[in-house]
Amino acid sequence: MKIHLDTSSPREAKAHDYVYRFLFGGLVTALAGVIAKIYGPVVGGLFLAFPAIFPAACSLAQSHQERRKAEIGCDGTARGKNAAAINAFGASLGTLGLAAFALALWKLINVTSPAATLLVCLASWLLVTLSAYQIRKSL
Repeated sequence: MKIHLDTSSPREAKAHDYVYRFLFGGLVTALAGVIAKIYGPVVGGLFLAFPAIFPAACSLAQSHQERRKAEIGCDGTARGKNAAAINAFGASLGTLGLAAFALALWKLINVTSPAATLLVCLASWLLVTLSAYQIRKSL
């Protein structure tokens, strides 16, 4: 699959889709807060790093594909599952980039200026994410 920008998705989303994402995001964030309260901020921070929108995005990708197929009289179950899997795969590549960002931040935060640290962290994220994509694409 090629990476491309699809601007049709926001126009297709319904109001309840945004409410669903908001509630999922808030629930994950609140859960991270409870974990931080019980186990401390280090453990809670790891859970806060979980993309709060991920569960909603996967389920919405699946339901949108299933609905599109149903509109033309087909069963879209397989296509919906594939859309959710592709979404999850993209999130995993982004997570590798976030780990690189966090590692660079940890090593540089007390050594360089905030602006330089941010630039190196962003470059690390981009390099790792795109490299992981290229490696996966070549396999």
